[in-house]
Amino acid sequence: MKKVLLFSLALALVGCKAQKDKNVKTADPMEYANTITADELKEHLYIFASDEFEGRDTGERGQKLAAEYLKNYYIQLGIPSPLGGDDYYQEVPGSYFTRGTVKDTENVLAYIEGSEFPDEIVVISSHYDHVGIDDQGRIYNGADDDGSGTVAILEIAEAFKKAKDDGLGPRRSILFLNVTGEEKGLVGSRFYSENPVWPIENHVTNLNIDMIGRIGEGMEDAGDYVYLIGSDRLSTDLHDISEEMNQKYLQMNLDYTFNDENDPNRFYFRSDHYNFAKHDIPVIFYFNGVHEDYHKHTDTPDKIEYDLLEKRAKLVFLTAWGVANADEPPFVDNPTLTDDAQ
Repeated sequence: MKKVLLFSLALALVGCKAQKDKNVKTADPMEYANTITADELKEHLYIFASDEFEGRDTGERGQKLAAEYLKNYYIQLGIPSPLGGDDYYQEVPGSYFTRGTVKDTENVLAYIEGSEFPDEIVVISSHYDHVGIDDQGRIYNGADDDGSGTVAILEIAEAFKKAKDDGLGPRRSILFLNVTGEEKGLVGSRFYSENPVWPIENHVTNLNIDMIGRIGEGMEDAGDYVYLIGSDRLSTDLHDISEEMNQKYLQMNLDYTFNDENDPNRFYFRSDHYNFAKHDIPVIFYFNGVHEDYHKHTDTPDKIEYDLLEKRAKLVFLTAWGVANADEPPFVDNPTLTDDAQ
């Protein structure tokens, strides 16, 4: 009798798991994507890119305030840290930097554990540092670079948490990775890739967001566009998921101009996704292109196109949803293991 009961219990658990997986696959992700709103993005960004945060220079007071803002919001959402307890900071020592003298700093990590493949990690990243205050006392708020990507991650995290609370948690784990030191040479993401929470080979995709709040040079008539870089460099599976989710739900103009391997700007090597790509982890870099306020003190939150920022953040969420809930992670069919200089 005991064996029969145990067998029946096992069948019931398998049935529950199968039903849960089915529910995730048949759920409408737009229900959760629509929780990402221009108003909430704007509310976050007017704080995050305010003068109070002093340009978020790596290791300085403003960057510490920004890290605390991120940590507190994850706690408010009820999203835990993979580091355990209330420790959301991966410490990056100043000695790790090679460009000048930099104080100790930190990446901010939060995650939602996968229901079926918890050790397969989908990384959604942005850098939250900027360049601080110049010698004339002008604050470089970095609203687009990369306040826009950072607040997008907060909204994406909230959307995934709401899905999980509804019993539709992702099948793979999602790591929300806010990295420091990007402006000092992609240092925070390099530190994470060399000191990952899980083995680096467990990270199956990196969706990296760096500047998605503005209209770039020459794109005034491009409509609801975003540049995608790297989506097919390592994995056509990832590219296909991205295209499919966009076509089904948003129909944005996905522009691959800067994905050209001969692009002289070399943007593929110039943001944090590259520290995952060089380990043959499939990546997409979301980017609006440069504009007249790039790396100037005039990159302020009043110039952000919040409706467009909302749509771009939804695209990242939907692509992450597709990757996290697929039967298989994106297959690497074009490995490079390159170590090209930036």
